[in-house]
Amino acid sequence: MSFFKAKFDPNKCKLNLKLTTNRIKLLRNKKENALKSHRRDIAALLGEHKEESARIKVEGVIREDYTLEALDVVELYCELLVSRLKILEETKERPPEDLVEAICSLIFASSRLEIPELSEVRTQFERKYGREFVADAASNADTCVNPKLYFKLTMSAPQLSLVIEYLNQIAKDCGVAWEPPV
Repeated sequence: MSFFKAKFDPNKCKLNLKLTTNRIKLLRNKKENALKSHRRDIAALLGEHKEESARIKVEGVIREDYTLEALDVVELYCELLVSRLKILEETKERPPEDLVEAICSLIFASSRLEIPELSEVRTQFERKYGREFVADAASNADTCVNPKLYFKLTMSAPQLSLVIEYLNQIAKDCGVAWEPPV
């Protein structure tokens, strides 16, 4: 058992930020391919007049689209922090104001996305800025998380109008004759 608090390791943080961007690229490809398949399945359901089943499946497609958009934001923040890591090394108590949103957003996303490297980044930030800062960021207590990212990762059931819009677009893209309910 160690009595010493583990310290922030900028090299480990940088490595995990880069690994996170690589993992995001792999996840993006996997999710995009799965979405193409799901869209074809939904089009088939619409063609068979199984609208309720299509509606349920399209909610999953909407969630995956939102996850893809969230991954884009996370990837940008990882790249930003890699390029400004020297600035992070110099700060003590709190991150620089221009990096607070990026750091809080990555902490927030770490528990909502299945990216182990991002969890290690969160651990490094906890070592640097403390458990309370990380807890506040994870719950968005100070509303420091990027609003778009927050929305994309905390979405509940999508609105009916969005579901209909997705169904209409899928039917159109796949050449299925389907009319949205009035």
